[in-house]
Amino acid sequence: MEPVTFVLFGATGDLAKRKIYPALYNLFVDGKLPEAFSLIGLGRRDWTDEFFQSNIEQSLRQFSRREIQDQALMQSFIRKFRYTVLDIGRTDDYKKLLGIIEERERALQLPPNRMFYLSVGPEYFTTIASNIAESGLGSAAGWKRLVIEKPFGHDLQSARDLNEHLGKSFAEEEIFRIDHYLGKPMVQNLEVLESANPIIQALWSNRYIANVQITASETVGVEERAGYYDHVGAVRDMFQNHMLQMLMMLAIHLPHNSSPGDVRKHKKQVMEALIPLSKSEVSANVIRGQYTSGSIGGNPVKGYRSEPGIGAGSMNDTYIAAKLQVDDYFWRGVPFYIRTGKRLSEKSTRIVVEFKEALHQASTVALGGAPNLLLIEINPNEGIMLQLNTKENGELKPVQIQLHESSKDIPEAYENLIFDALVGNPTFFAHWDEVELAWAWVQPILDAFQENLVPLASYEAGSNGPAEADALLAEDGFHWWFDSKENTETKRKDEEYAYQTGH
Repeated sequence: MEPVTFVLFGATGDLAKRKIYPALYNLFVDGKLPEAFSLIGLGRRDWTDEFFQSNIEQSLRQFSRREIQDQALMQSFIRKFRYTVLDIGRTDDYKKLLGIIEERERALQLPPNRMFYLSVGPEYFTTIASNIAESGLGSAAGWKRLVIEKPFGHDLQSARDLNEHLGKSFAEEEIFRIDHYLGKPMVQNLEVLESANPIIQALWSNRYIANVQITASETVGVEERAGYYDHVGAVRDMFQNHMLQMLMMLAIHLPHNSSPGDVRKHKKQVMEALIPLSKSEVSANVIRGQYTSGSIGGNPVKGYRSEPGIGAGSMNDTYIAAKLQVDDYFWRGVPFYIRTGKRLSEKSTRIVVEFKEALHQASTVALGGAPNLLLIEINPNEGIMLQLNTKENGELKPVQIQLHESSKDIPEAYENLIFDALVGNPTFFAHWDEVELAWAWVQPILDAFQENLVPLASYEAGSNGPAEADALLAEDGFHWWFDSKENTETKRKDEEYAYQTGH
Protein backbone atom coordinates (compact mmCIF):
# COMPACT_ATOMS: atom_id res chain seq x y z
CA MET A 1 0.00 0.00 0.00
CA GLU A 2 1.14 3.50 -0.76
CA PRO A 3 2.14 5.70 2.19
CA VAL A 4 -0.53 8.24 3.12
CA THR A 5 -1.36 11.10 5.46
CA PHE A 6 -4.89 10.66 6.79
CA VAL A 7 -6.38 14.10 7.60
CA LEU A 8 -9.43 13.68 9.82
CA PHE A 9 -11.86 16.58 10.22
CA GLY A 10 -14.07 16.05 13.27
CA ALA A 11 -11.44 14.03 15.11
CA THR A 12 -13.04 14.64 18.52
CA GLY A 13 -16.52 13.58 17.42
CA ASP A 14 -18.65 10.53 18.13
CA LEU A 15 -18.28 8.89 14.72
CA ALA A 16 -14.50 9.04 14.92
CA LYS A 17 -14.56 7.56 18.42
CA ARG A 18 -17.04 4.76 17.75
CA LYS A 19 -16.18 3.78 14.18
CA ILE A 20 -13.14 5.36 12.55
CA TYR A 21 -10.45 4.76 15.21
CA PRO A 22 -11.50 1.15 15.89
CA ALA A 23 -11.62 0.49 12.13
CA LEU A 24 -8.12 1.90 11.63
CA TYR A 25 -6.80 -0.10 14.58
CA ASN A 26 -8.19 -3.38 13.27
CA LEU A 27 -6.77 -2.64 9.83
CA PHE A 28 -3.43 -2.00 11.52
CA VAL A 29 -3.58 -5.33 13.40
CA ASP A 30 -4.45 -7.13 10.16
CA GLY A 31 -1.54 -5.51 8.31
CA LYS A 32 -3.90 -3.50 6.09
CA LEU A 33 -2.48 -0.05 6.80
CA PRO A 34 0.61 1.27 5.02
CA GLU A 35 3.72 0.99 7.15
CA ALA A 36 4.30 4.67 6.48
CA PHE A 37 1.00 6.02 7.79
CA SER A 38 0.27 9.28 9.61
CA LEU A 39 -3.01 10.62 10.92
CA ILE A 40 -3.59 14.26 11.77
CA GLY A 41 -6.76 14.88 13.72
CA LEU A 42 -8.54 18.22 13.52
CA GLY A 43 -11.06 19.76 15.86
CA ARG A 44 -12.04 22.91 17.74
CA ARG A 45 -10.98 21.64 21.15
CA ASP A 46 -7.57 22.67 22.38
CA TRP A 47 -6.02 19.22 22.82
CA THR A 48 -2.38 18.15 22.98
CA ASP A 49 -1.08 15.19 20.98
CA GLU A 50 -0.81 13.18 24.20
CA PHE A 51 -4.39 13.89 25.24
CA PHE A 52 -5.60 13.05 21.74
CA GLN A 53 -3.75 9.75 21.80
CA SER A 54 -5.13 8.87 25.24
CA ASN A 55 -8.66 9.47 23.93
CA ILE A 56 -7.98 7.16 20.99
CA GLU A 57 -6.78 4.44 23.35
CA GLN A 58 -9.97 4.82 25.38
CA SER A 59 -12.01 4.62 22.17
CA LEU A 60 -10.29 1.38 21.18
CA ARG A 61 -10.84 -0.24 24.56
CA GLN A 62 -14.53 0.66 24.45
CA PHE A 63 -15.51 0.12 20.82
CA SER A 64 -13.00 -2.10 19.02
CA ARG A 65 -14.31 -5.52 17.98
CA ARG A 66 -10.95 -6.86 19.18
CA GLU A 67 -9.78 -6.61 22.77
CA ILE A 68 -6.48 -4.81 23.30
CA GLN A 69 -4.15 -7.64 24.27
CA ASP A 70 -0.79 -6.35 23.03
CA GLN A 71 -0.06 -3.01 24.71
CA ALA A 72 3.11 -2.46 22.68
CA LEU A 73 1.20 -2.98 19.43
CA MET A 74 -1.48 -0.53 20.52
CA GLN A 75 1.14 2.06 21.46
CA SER A 76 2.88 1.74 18.10
CA PHE A 77 -0.50 2.42 16.49
CA ILE A 78 -1.46 5.54 18.45
CA ARG A 79 2.02 7.04 18.02
CA LYS A 80 1.04 7.61 14.41
CA PHE A 81 -1.56 10.17 15.54
CA ARG A 82 -1.14 13.93 15.89
CA TYR A 83 -3.65 16.66 16.65
CA THR A 84 -4.10 20.31 15.75
CA VAL A 85 -6.84 22.86 16.30
CA LEU A 86 -8.69 23.99 13.18
CA ASP A 87 -11.61 26.35 12.68
CA ILE A 88 -13.38 25.12 9.55
CA GLY A 89 -14.07 28.66 8.34
CA ARG A 90 -10.59 30.15 8.93
CA THR A 91 -8.39 30.05 5.83
CA ASP A 92 -5.25 30.73 7.89
CA ASP A 93 -5.81 27.47 9.79
CA TYR A 94 -5.59 25.51 6.53
CA LYS A 95 -2.28 27.15 5.63
CA LYS A 96 -1.02 26.27 9.11
CA LEU A 97 -2.24 22.69 8.58
CA LEU A 98 -0.36 22.50 5.28
CA GLY A 99 2.86 23.38 7.08
CA ILE A 100 2.24 20.70 9.72
CA ILE A 101 1.53 18.05 7.10
CA GLU A 102 4.57 18.91 5.00
CA GLU A 103 6.83 18.86 8.07
CA ARG A 104 5.45 15.46 9.08
CA GLU A 105 5.85 14.12 5.54
CA ARG A 106 9.48 15.22 5.51
CA ALA A 107 10.17 13.69 8.93
CA LEU A 108 8.64 10.34 7.94
CA GLN A 109 9.78 10.53 4.32
CA LEU A 110 6.21 10.26 3.08
CA PRO A 111 5.12 11.15 -0.44
CA PRO A 112 2.36 13.80 -0.52
CA ASN A 113 -0.55 11.34 -0.72
CA ARG A 114 -3.37 12.79 1.35
CA MET A 115 -6.78 11.46 2.27
CA PHE A 116 -9.21 14.03 3.70
CA TYR A 117 -11.94 12.38 5.77
CA LEU A 118 -14.85 14.71 6.63
CA SER A 119 -16.40 13.30 9.81
CA VAL A 120 -18.45 16.48 10.21
CA GLY A 121 -21.92 17.75 9.38
CA PRO A 122 -22.77 18.05 5.67
CA GLU A 123 -23.18 21.80 6.03
CA TYR A 124 -19.38 22.02 6.27
CA PHE A 125 -18.51 19.92 3.21
CA THR A 126 -18.26 22.69 0.64
CA THR A 127 -16.38 25.08 2.96
CA ILE A 128 -13.76 22.45 3.79
CA ALA A 129 -13.36 21.27 0.18
CA SER A 130 -12.90 24.85 -1.05
CA ASN A 131 -10.34 25.65 1.66
CA ILE A 132 -8.41 22.45 0.92
CA ALA A 133 -8.12 23.50 -2.71
CA GLU A 134 -7.33 27.16 -2.07
CA SER A 135 -4.71 26.47 0.61
CA GLY A 136 -2.74 24.07 -1.55
CA LEU A 137 -3.45 21.10 0.71
CA GLY A 138 -4.69 19.10 -2.21
CA SER A 139 -2.42 20.31 -4.98
CA ALA A 140 0.68 18.31 -4.10
CA ALA A 141 2.52 15.91 -6.39
CA GLY A 142 0.83 12.87 -4.83
CA TRP A 143 -2.81 11.81 -4.97
CA LYS A 144 -5.65 13.32 -2.96
CA ARG A 145 -8.99 11.82 -1.96
CA LEU A 146 -12.05 13.24 -0.21
CA VAL A 147 -14.20 10.94 1.95
CA ILE A 148 -17.61 12.24 2.99
CA GLU A 149 -20.46 10.76 4.98
CA LYS A 150 -24.14 10.91 4.06
CA PRO A 151 -26.42 12.78 3.74
CA PHE A 152 -25.43 13.94 0.28
CA GLY A 153 -28.06 16.69 0.13
CA HIS A 154 -31.62 16.69 1.50
CA ASP A 155 -33.40 16.65 -1.88
CA LEU A 156 -32.54 16.50 -5.57
CA GLN A 157 -31.59 20.14 -6.01
CA SER A 158 -29.48 20.41 -2.86
CA ALA A 159 -27.64 17.21 -3.85
CA ARG A 160 -26.87 18.72 -7.26
CA ASP A 161 -25.69 21.94 -5.63
CA LEU A 162 -23.41 20.02 -3.26
CA ASN A 163 -21.93 17.97 -6.08
CA GLU A 164 -21.29 21.08 -8.17
CA HIS A 165 -19.43 22.75 -5.29
CA LEU A 166 -17.35 19.67 -4.48
CA GLY A 167 -16.54 19.26 -8.17
CA LYS A 168 -14.72 22.59 -8.15
CA SER A 169 -12.12 21.20 -5.72
CA PHE A 170 -12.09 17.43 -6.36
CA ALA A 171 -12.65 15.28 -9.44
CA GLU A 172 -15.40 12.65 -9.24
CA GLU A 173 -12.84 9.83 -9.06
CA GLU A 174 -11.32 11.56 -6.01
CA ILE A 175 -14.62 11.71 -4.08
CA PHE A 176 -15.55 8.68 -1.94
CA ARG A 177 -19.13 8.92 -0.61
CA ILE A 178 -19.57 6.54 2.30
CA ASP A 179 -22.79 4.60 2.63
CA HIS A 180 -21.88 2.24 5.46
CA TYR A 181 -24.41 -0.36 4.30
CA LEU A 182 -22.15 -0.87 1.27
CA GLY A 183 -19.37 -1.81 3.67
CA LYS A 184 -21.33 -4.65 5.28
CA PRO A 185 -19.78 -7.97 4.21
CA MET A 186 -23.09 -9.54 3.22
CA VAL A 187 -24.08 -6.54 1.08
CA GLN A 188 -20.69 -6.76 -0.61
CA ASN A 189 -21.36 -10.46 -1.23
CA LEU A 190 -24.43 -9.48 -3.27
CA GLU A 191 -22.01 -8.36 -5.98
CA VAL A 192 -21.05 -11.98 -6.70
CA LEU A 193 -24.07 -13.89 -5.37
CA GLU A 194 -25.61 -14.26 -8.80
CA SER A 195 -22.55 -14.08 -11.06
CA ALA A 196 -20.44 -16.61 -9.12
CA ASN A 197 -23.17 -19.19 -8.44
CA PRO A 198 -24.59 -20.88 -11.58
CA ILE A 199 -27.60 -22.29 -9.74
CA ILE A 200 -28.70 -18.89 -8.46
CA GLN A 201 -27.74 -17.30 -11.79
CA ALA A 202 -30.16 -19.62 -13.58
CA LEU A 203 -33.01 -18.57 -11.27
CA TRP A 204 -32.15 -14.85 -11.08
CA SER A 205 -34.90 -13.43 -13.29
CA ASN A 206 -38.62 -12.74 -13.57
CA ARG A 207 -39.15 -16.24 -14.94
CA TYR A 208 -38.59 -17.75 -11.49
CA ILE A 209 -38.86 -14.93 -8.93
CA ALA A 210 -42.26 -13.82 -7.64
CA ASN A 211 -41.16 -10.84 -5.53
CA VAL A 212 -38.25 -9.40 -3.56
CA GLN A 213 -38.52 -7.91 -0.06
CA ILE A 214 -35.89 -5.66 1.53
CA THR A 215 -36.36 -4.83 5.21
CA ALA A 216 -34.34 -2.66 7.59
CA SER A 217 -36.09 -2.43 10.95
CA GLU A 218 -34.90 -0.77 14.15
CA THR A 219 -36.17 -1.08 17.70
CA VAL A 220 -34.75 2.30 18.75
CA GLY A 221 -36.62 5.59 18.51
CA VAL A 222 -35.10 8.96 17.64
CA GLU A 223 -32.90 8.94 20.78
CA GLU A 224 -30.82 12.17 20.87
CA ARG A 225 -31.32 12.82 17.16
CA ALA A 226 -34.73 14.49 17.42
CA GLY A 227 -33.57 17.87 16.11
CA TYR A 228 -32.06 16.22 13.04
CA TYR A 229 -34.51 13.40 12.47
CA ASP A 230 -37.68 15.47 12.59
CA HIS A 231 -36.50 17.31 9.46
CA VAL A 232 -35.32 14.16 7.70
CA GLY A 233 -37.57 11.19 8.41
CA ALA A 234 -37.19 7.58 7.29
CA VAL A 235 -37.35 8.43 3.60
CA ARG A 236 -34.21 10.59 3.73
CA ASP A 237 -32.41 8.86 6.59
CA MET A 238 -32.67 5.31 5.24
CA PHE A 239 -34.71 4.85 2.09
CA GLN A 240 -32.99 7.17 -0.43
CA ASN A 241 -29.54 5.86 0.38
CA HIS A 242 -29.21 2.55 2.26
CA MET A 243 -32.35 0.87 0.93
CA LEU A 244 -31.93 1.86 -2.71
CA GLN A 245 -28.26 0.89 -2.57
CA MET A 246 -29.24 -2.60 -1.40
CA LEU A 247 -31.77 -2.81 -4.24
CA MET A 248 -29.08 -1.86 -6.76
CA MET A 249 -26.61 -4.39 -5.37
CA LEU A 250 -29.21 -7.17 -5.50
CA ALA A 251 -30.63 -6.41 -8.94
CA ILE A 252 -27.37 -5.97 -10.89
CA HIS A 253 -26.32 -8.67 -13.34
CA LEU A 254 -22.53 -8.44 -13.56
CA PRO A 255 -20.15 -9.95 -16.07
CA HIS A 256 -17.54 -12.43 -14.84
CA ASN A 257 -14.49 -10.77 -13.24
CA SER A 258 -16.26 -7.42 -13.16
CA SER A 259 -14.33 -4.22 -12.50
CA PRO A 260 -15.36 -1.27 -10.28
CA GLY A 261 -16.45 0.42 -13.50
CA ASP A 262 -18.71 -2.53 -14.33
CA VAL A 263 -20.33 -2.37 -10.89
CA ARG A 264 -20.91 1.37 -11.25
CA LYS A 265 -22.32 0.98 -14.77
CA HIS A 266 -24.75 -1.78 -13.86
CA LYS A 267 -25.94 -0.11 -10.66
CA LYS A 268 -26.70 2.98 -12.69
CA GLN A 269 -28.62 0.86 -15.19
CA VAL A 270 -30.78 -0.55 -12.39
CA MET A 271 -31.66 2.97 -11.21
CA GLU A 272 -32.38 4.09 -14.75
CA ALA A 273 -34.74 1.13 -15.17
CA LEU A 274 -36.59 1.88 -11.92
CA ILE A 275 -40.07 3.00 -13.00
CA PRO A 276 -40.58 6.53 -11.66
CA LEU A 277 -43.60 7.54 -9.61
CA SER A 278 -45.43 10.75 -10.29
CA LYS A 279 -46.53 12.76 -7.28
CA SER A 280 -50.12 11.58 -7.80
CA GLU A 281 -49.02 7.92 -7.87
CA VAL A 282 -47.13 8.01 -4.59
CA SER A 283 -50.08 7.28 -2.30
CA ALA A 284 -50.87 4.04 -4.17
CA ASN A 285 -47.32 2.74 -3.92
CA VAL A 286 -45.85 4.21 -0.73
CA ILE A 287 -46.90 3.82 2.91
CA ARG A 288 -45.95 6.58 5.32
CA GLY A 289 -46.02 5.79 9.03
CA GLN A 290 -45.27 7.18 12.48
CA TYR A 291 -44.98 5.19 15.72
CA THR A 292 -47.27 5.65 18.70
CA SER A 293 -46.66 4.49 22.27
CA GLY A 294 -46.14 0.80 22.87
CA SER A 295 -43.57 -1.56 24.34
CA ILE A 296 -40.14 -2.77 23.26
CA GLY A 297 -38.75 -5.86 24.97
CA GLY A 298 -41.49 -5.62 27.58
CA ASN A 299 -40.66 -2.01 28.44
CA PRO A 300 -43.13 0.80 27.71
CA VAL A 301 -41.92 3.47 25.26
CA LYS A 302 -43.31 6.84 24.19
CA GLY A 303 -44.92 7.64 20.90
CA TYR A 304 -42.96 9.76 18.43
CA ARG A 305 -44.85 12.99 19.18
CA SER A 306 -44.12 12.56 22.89
CA GLU A 307 -40.35 12.23 22.36
CA PRO A 308 -38.25 15.15 23.70
CA GLY A 309 -37.73 17.75 21.00
CA ILE A 310 -40.61 16.56 18.79
CA GLY A 311 -43.63 18.79 18.22
CA ALA A 312 -47.11 17.57 19.13
CA GLY A 313 -48.29 18.01 15.54
CA SER A 314 -45.27 16.54 13.76
CA MET A 315 -46.12 14.76 10.49
CA ASN A 316 -42.63 13.32 10.12
CA ASP A 317 -42.32 9.77 8.83
CA THR A 318 -40.61 7.22 11.06
CA TYR A 319 -41.59 4.37 8.71
CA ILE A 320 -41.80 3.97 4.98
CA ALA A 321 -42.78 1.02 2.81
CA ALA A 322 -42.83 1.14 -0.97
CA LYS A 323 -43.49 -0.99 -4.03
CA LEU A 324 -40.95 -0.51 -6.79
CA GLN A 325 -40.65 -1.96 -10.30
CA VAL A 326 -37.45 -2.43 -12.31
CA ASP A 327 -38.38 -2.30 -15.99
CA ASP A 328 -35.61 -4.31 -17.61
CA TYR A 329 -35.22 -7.72 -19.26
CA PHE A 330 -34.45 -9.56 -16.01
CA TRP A 331 -36.86 -7.97 -13.54
CA ARG A 332 -39.87 -6.73 -15.52
CA GLY A 333 -43.03 -7.66 -13.60
CA VAL A 334 -41.25 -8.55 -10.32
CA PRO A 335 -42.31 -6.22 -7.49
CA PHE A 336 -39.59 -5.05 -5.11
CA TYR A 337 -41.03 -4.22 -1.68
CA ILE A 338 -38.89 -2.06 0.58
CA ARG A 339 -39.63 -1.07 4.16
CA THR A 340 -37.73 0.60 6.96
CA GLY A 341 -38.74 2.12 10.25
CA LYS A 342 -38.04 2.85 13.89
CA ARG A 343 -39.55 1.33 17.04
CA LEU A 344 -40.37 -1.95 15.32
CA SER A 345 -40.50 -5.40 16.88
CA GLU A 346 -36.91 -6.37 16.04
CA LYS A 347 -33.60 -5.00 14.85
CA SER A 348 -32.97 -6.68 11.52
CA THR A 349 -31.76 -6.01 8.00
CA ARG A 350 -32.59 -8.74 5.51
CA ILE A 351 -33.50 -9.50 1.93
CA VAL A 352 -36.04 -12.18 1.02
CA VAL A 353 -36.37 -13.49 -2.52
CA GLU A 354 -39.62 -15.41 -2.97
CA PHE A 355 -39.65 -17.85 -5.88
CA LYS A 356 -42.64 -18.69 -8.02
CA GLU A 357 -44.42 -22.00 -7.74
CA ALA A 358 -44.00 -24.48 -10.57
CA LEU A 359 -46.68 -24.14 -13.25
CA HIS A 360 -49.58 -26.60 -13.36
CA GLN A 361 -48.96 -27.79 -9.81
CA ALA A 362 -51.22 -27.57 -6.79
CA SER A 363 -50.49 -24.70 -4.44
CA THR A 364 -47.83 -25.55 -1.90
CA VAL A 365 -49.76 -23.40 0.58
CA ALA A 366 -52.84 -25.60 0.24
CA LEU A 367 -50.68 -28.67 0.83
CA GLY A 368 -49.21 -27.21 3.99
CA GLY A 369 -45.93 -26.09 2.49
CA ALA A 370 -44.58 -22.66 1.65
CA PRO A 371 -42.96 -20.97 -1.33
CA ASN A 372 -39.24 -21.48 -1.84
CA LEU A 373 -37.29 -18.58 -0.39
CA LEU A 374 -33.78 -17.24 -0.43
CA LEU A 375 -33.09 -15.32 2.79
CA ILE A 376 -30.06 -13.02 3.03
CA GLU A 377 -29.48 -11.84 6.60
CA ILE A 378 -27.36 -8.68 6.74
CA ASN A 379 -27.74 -7.42 10.32
CA PRO A 380 -27.38 -8.15 13.24
CA ASN A 381 -26.49 -11.68 12.11
CA GLU A 382 -25.12 -12.48 8.69
CA GLY A 383 -26.02 -15.51 6.64
CA ILE A 384 -27.71 -16.95 3.57
CA MET A 385 -30.49 -19.50 3.92
CA LEU A 386 -32.54 -21.38 1.34
CA GLN A 387 -36.04 -22.55 2.25
CA LEU A 388 -37.28 -25.60 0.34
CA ASN A 389 -40.17 -28.02 0.79
CA THR A 390 -39.86 -31.64 1.88
CA LYS A 391 -42.50 -34.26 2.60
CA GLU A 392 -43.09 -35.58 6.10
CA ASN A 393 -45.97 -37.94 6.99
CA GLY A 394 -47.66 -37.06 3.73
CA GLU A 395 -47.47 -33.32 4.28
CA LEU A 396 -45.20 -30.73 2.80
CA LYS A 397 -42.96 -29.08 5.36
CA PRO A 398 -40.54 -26.21 4.74
CA VAL A 399 -36.92 -27.03 5.52
CA GLN A 400 -34.24 -24.38 5.84
CA ILE A 401 -30.74 -24.98 4.49
CA GLN A 402 -27.94 -22.73 5.66
CA LEU A 403 -25.73 -21.75 2.72
CA HIS A 404 -23.56 -19.27 4.60
CA GLU A 405 -23.40 -18.95 8.37
CA SER A 406 -22.35 -15.89 10.31
CA SER A 407 -18.74 -15.63 11.38
CA LYS A 408 -17.83 -13.99 14.66
CA ASP A 409 -14.55 -12.48 13.52
CA ILE A 410 -15.47 -10.49 10.42
CA PRO A 411 -14.43 -6.94 9.55
CA GLU A 412 -16.93 -4.21 10.29
CA ALA A 413 -18.28 -1.99 7.54
CA TYR A 414 -15.94 0.92 8.25
CA GLU A 415 -12.90 -1.34 8.09
CA ASN A 416 -13.84 -2.45 4.59
CA LEU A 417 -14.66 1.05 3.38
CA ILE A 418 -11.63 2.83 4.84
CA PHE A 419 -9.34 0.16 3.41
CA ASP A 420 -10.93 0.55 -0.03
CA ALA A 421 -10.57 4.34 0.14
CA LEU A 422 -6.90 4.00 1.08
CA VAL A 423 -6.18 1.79 -1.94
CA GLY A 424 -8.44 3.86 -4.22
CA ASN A 425 -11.07 1.18 -4.89
CA PRO A 426 -14.46 2.91 -5.53
CA THR A 427 -16.55 -0.27 -5.92
CA PHE A 428 -18.51 0.05 -2.68
CA PHE A 429 -18.93 3.81 -2.58
CA ALA A 430 -21.87 5.80 -3.90
CA HIS A 431 -21.03 7.33 -7.27
CA TRP A 432 -22.63 10.66 -8.13
CA ASP A 433 -24.75 9.11 -10.92
CA GLU A 434 -26.35 6.72 -8.42
CA VAL A 435 -26.90 9.48 -5.86
CA GLU A 436 -28.56 11.78 -8.38
CA LEU A 437 -30.81 9.04 -9.80
CA ALA A 438 -31.83 7.96 -6.28
CA TRP A 439 -32.77 11.53 -5.34
CA ALA A 440 -34.64 11.95 -8.63
CA TRP A 441 -36.70 8.82 -7.88
CA VAL A 442 -37.42 9.88 -4.30
CA GLN A 443 -38.22 13.55 -5.05
CA PRO A 444 -41.93 12.94 -5.92
CA ILE A 445 -42.28 11.10 -2.59
CA LEU A 446 -40.82 14.09 -0.74
CA ASP A 447 -43.17 16.42 -2.60
CA ALA A 448 -46.19 14.22 -1.88
CA PHE A 449 -45.28 14.01 1.81
CA GLN A 450 -44.75 17.76 1.99
CA GLU A 451 -48.22 18.38 0.57
CA ASN A 452 -49.75 15.64 2.77
CA LEU A 453 -50.97 13.72 -0.29
CA VAL A 454 -50.06 10.47 1.49
CA PRO A 455 -51.94 9.64 4.71
CA LEU A 456 -49.78 9.32 7.81
CA ALA A 457 -50.52 5.84 9.13
CA SER A 458 -49.85 5.05 12.78
CA TYR A 459 -48.30 1.91 14.19
CA GLU A 460 -47.75 0.79 17.75
CA ALA A 461 -44.16 0.74 18.97
CA GLY A 462 -43.02 -2.87 19.11
CA SER A 463 -45.19 -3.96 16.18
CA ASN A 464 -44.18 -4.88 12.62
CA GLY A 465 -45.38 -1.54 11.26
CA PRO A 466 -48.70 -0.15 10.03
CA ALA A 467 -51.41 -2.45 8.68
CA GLU A 468 -51.36 -0.44 5.47
CA ALA A 469 -47.93 -1.90 4.68
CA ASP A 470 -49.41 -5.40 4.89
CA ALA A 471 -52.22 -4.34 2.57
CA LEU A 472 -49.68 -3.04 0.04
CA LEU A 473 -48.41 -6.60 -0.49
CA ALA A 474 -51.80 -8.26 -0.07
CA GLU A 475 -53.03 -6.42 -3.16
CA ASP A 476 -50.57 -8.53 -5.15
CA GLY A 477 -51.26 -11.73 -3.23
CA PHE A 478 -48.09 -11.59 -1.08
CA HIS A 479 -47.16 -10.93 2.54
CA TRP A 480 -44.05 -9.85 4.41
CA TRP A 481 -41.83 -12.76 5.40
CA PHE A 482 -40.22 -13.41 8.79
CA ASP A 483 -42.21 -10.93 10.85
CA SER A 484 -42.87 -11.78 14.49
CA LYS A 485 -44.07 -15.36 14.96
CA GLU A 486 -47.65 -14.62 15.91
CA ASN A 487 -48.13 -12.36 12.90
CA THR A 488 -46.49 -14.87 10.56
CA GLU A 489 -48.85 -17.64 11.71
CA THR A 490 -51.90 -15.39 11.32
CA LYS A 491 -50.83 -14.44 7.79
CA ARG A 492 -50.22 -18.08 6.86
CA LYS A 493 -53.74 -19.03 7.96
CA ASP A 494 -55.19 -16.03 6.09
CA GLU A 495 -53.30 -17.09 2.98
CA GLU A 496 -54.56 -20.65 3.23
CA TYR A 497 -58.13 -19.43 3.77
CA ALA A 498 -57.86 -17.09 0.78
CA TYR A 499 -56.68 -19.96 -1.44
CA GLN A 500 -59.49 -22.26 -0.35
CA THR A 501 -62.26 -19.68 -0.65
CA GLY A 502 -60.96 -17.69 -3.63
CA HIS A 503 -60.86 -14.46 -1.59
